[in-house]
Amino acid sequence: MKRRGFVALTAALVLSACASAPPAAPQSFTSDRISVVTRGSGPDVILIPGLSSHRDVWTTTADALDENYRVHLVQLNGFAGEPVGGAGEGPVAAPAAEEIARYIAESGLDRPAVIGHSMGGSIGMMLTARHPSQVGKLMVVDMFPFVGAMFGGPGATPDSVRPIADQIRTQLRAATPGVASPVLVQTINNMVQTESARAEIIAQAVASDVNVTANAYHELIVTDLRPELSNITQPFTALYVIPPQMPITAEQYDGFMRASYAGIPQARVVKIEESYHFIMIDQFDRFMTEVNAFLAE
Repeated sequence: MKRRGFVALTAALVLSACASAPPAAPQSFTSDRISVVTRGSGPDVILIPGLSSHRDVWTTTADALDENYRVHLVQLNGFAGEPVGGAGEGPVAAPAAEEIARYIAESGLDRPAVIGHSMGGSIGMMLTARHPSQVGKLMVVDMFPFVGAMFGGPGATPDSVRPIADQIRTQLRAATPGVASPVLVQTINNMVQTESARAEIIAQAVASDVNVTANAYHELIVTDLRPELSNITQPFTALYVIPPQMPITAEQYDGFMRASYAGIPQARVVKIEESYHFIMIDQFDRFMTEVNAFLAE
């Protein structure tokens, strides 16, 4: 599955987010990597956005949850018009995972459930594998533990795909800030089946800092989380879709996804039909069925 096969995921990574909400979660927590707002009351659920996205992508999810749960909506710095802060140089996902771990500790949360979409799923895996005592359960929405395998094949390693990641980072850095290029628009159209939702997601990507986006995408390609998956012993669900225009068969894609999570024996790996990458938008009812089952575990 070469670069063109990964076009869908590229945009997938160029998006995702969490819901909206006014009250900020504890007033004492400050970070130059993330911000968090909360809504509702009950058991804690953390929603993590993806690359170049705003937490508002999770609005309908939070609306469905906040009567029974306290929802913590993470926003990553440098995306969707948010201040760059500490995300201006170097890795983006791993430092964000550490800040969420600090947020959980300083807020006194008791092993919250974590749901991450796209790059937010990578952050969720980093958080859970590296701080297993702080997370009660994890759901990953349409993401792989090693994105590099999509570029380099089954034998790929972080080192073998690094030249590709370097080239893509250079290309992304060359993008004109604030411009919705035809490539970006087409990519996002292939990630969101619901036409009415596309404009806002495109706007979020356009408002994202070019350098932060480039660094984050590079980090995702060269980070292989598969060796760490055995640290995840909590309930785990991975939702995925078959992206449009994939150069492999659906059966091959299914096999790749299941093999990716073989390191988590208790994993539920669930395919969602009739959806693109933004499952929470394209198949909201089906998505919430899975979320409610996950939270009930």
